[in-house]
Amino acid sequence: MFWGLSYTFMVLGLDSMEVYSIVALRCAVGFAVAGAIFYTKMKRVSVQSLSFSAIQGFLLFFIFAGSLIGLKTTSAANAGFILSLTVVLVPLFTAILDRKLPSRPVAIAIVATLVGISVLTIQPNFAFQQGDIIMAFVAIAYACYIMLNSKIVRKDSIDSISFSVYQLGFASLFGFIGAFAFETFTLPTTTNAWIGVLGLGLICTAFCFIGQTVAQQYTTATHTGLIFSLEPIFAAMFATIFLGDAITAKLLIGGTFILLGNLVAQAEQFTQFRTLKKATALDSSVEKAI
Repeated sequence: MFWGLSYTFMVLGLDSMEVYSIVALRCAVGFAVAGAIFYTKMKRVSVQSLSFSAIQGFLLFFIFAGSLIGLKTTSAANAGFILSLTVVLVPLFTAILDRKLPSRPVAIAIVATLVGISVLTIQPNFAFQQGDIIMAFVAIAYACYIMLNSKIVRKDSIDSISFSVYQLGFASLFGFIGAFAFETFTLPTTTNAWIGVLGLGLICTAFCFIGQTVAQQYTTATHTGLIFSLEPIFAAMFATIFLGDAITAKLLIGGTFILLGNLVAQAEQFTQFRTLKKATALDSSVEKAI
């Protein structure tokens, strides 16, 4: 639910601030709050963990900045549905890395998602909105972020909490560099902008990203993608309630295809997970019997 709310917060932040300034403050707030809570864990960090945090922090910076740039020329609802491509891209990239063709359900999900994206983004003259294209690249970056996170947090030498908190610190650093290099850095000057920045920092950054990183110790990258299946629905709902975005026929039709694609891709992974869990339980029972 909070992922979907992030688009509304981003639009509110853009009320009086530039992109990199929002990213810098969003991540600084998240880093400060999370760092204060997990201070004892922050003191015990390895060079390897900091290196991984810097890499993931740069990806977060790219994702946050790209989302804000995209939202300047597309709606919050559109952004939510397009970014949910992550759900399909994770199993697709996994299949590519494993050097095998995508399974039939994943192939069906890809086709359904592409149809949905086409309905959402193609204009009458067969042109694409710049914001929609940017959000598609952000979805690719997010899929890479999730897959890398899944591998990194499973290393015995990595503490997931300190790793995730330092990510926010590095993302904030990159944001400040961008703000001072390419913008005139400013604090929020309107109530809407303050709500947007604090909402992004406290709820959508400190809480959501650290929670995601910790949870990925106990699940796969593909299952993490399931979180995003409902994100576009909440994004559209909050955009309608708080921003007054209209629910158009294009949004309903395109969004339905994308959501179906997400659910088909995840249904297969859920089935495989259930099968593996049963097989593991059976092997354990046999060993005990022996």
